[in-house]
Amino acid sequence: MTDFASRRLTMVDTQVRPSDVTKFPIIDAMLSVERENFVPDAQREAAYVEDLIDLGNGRCILEPRTFAKILDILNISNDEVVLDIAPALGYSTAVAARMAQLVVGVEDDEELAVDAQTILMNADVDNAIVHTGPLELGAAEHGPYDVIMIQGGVERVPEAILDQLKDQGRIACIFMEGDLGTVKIGHKSAGHVTWRYAFNASAPVLSAFSKMFAFSL
Repeated sequence: MTDFASRRLTMVDTQVRPSDVTKFPIIDAMLSVERENFVPDAQREAAYVEDLIDLGNGRCILEPRTFAKILDILNISNDEVVLDIAPALGYSTAVAARMAQLVVGVEDDEELAVDAQTILMNADVDNAIVHTGPLELGAAEHGPYDVIMIQGGVERVPEAILDQLKDQGRIACIFMEGDLGTVKIGHKSAGHVTWRYAFNASAPVLSAFSKMFAFSL
């Protein structure tokens, strides 16, 4: 029987802490959430690899290092509401829920959204919901949000998403240019989002956040 608890500890000790992510809430959340339960059954053995998990159809679960560093720069507190776009089966939502007041995941695939909600319930995550709808529209009815994160690469961020961010709120995205990607954090002030570089990382571009998708709207 696979000892996933040991793998989870190894993930934190070899992928997260060496990346200068040391905040207790992040370490605690990533040690507590059973990542193997948030991946397809056929990929459970790969749940703790030092790479992103490819779910097909341009979707993925971000590599632990990248996800942890995004959480680090967002610095979520327990009185904040978080919008988590494209969480797939809900791993990122579950981790953020251990730090936030409420997390709203958005999935455009109804079956995936139902599965994610079921897994979250089974994991006793009672401060998260999964909203079904177009990724590029977010979930305005549950906002505005203190924090927004997107679980995949982007080439553009629609105004509909930025509009759901509270003033003084933060958003983190992996901006892709070809095969090269950079994580940037955006801070909203007086209705305007200003972006700054955080670190290098890459992920498949979500179709809803591609430049081609923008042209087709």
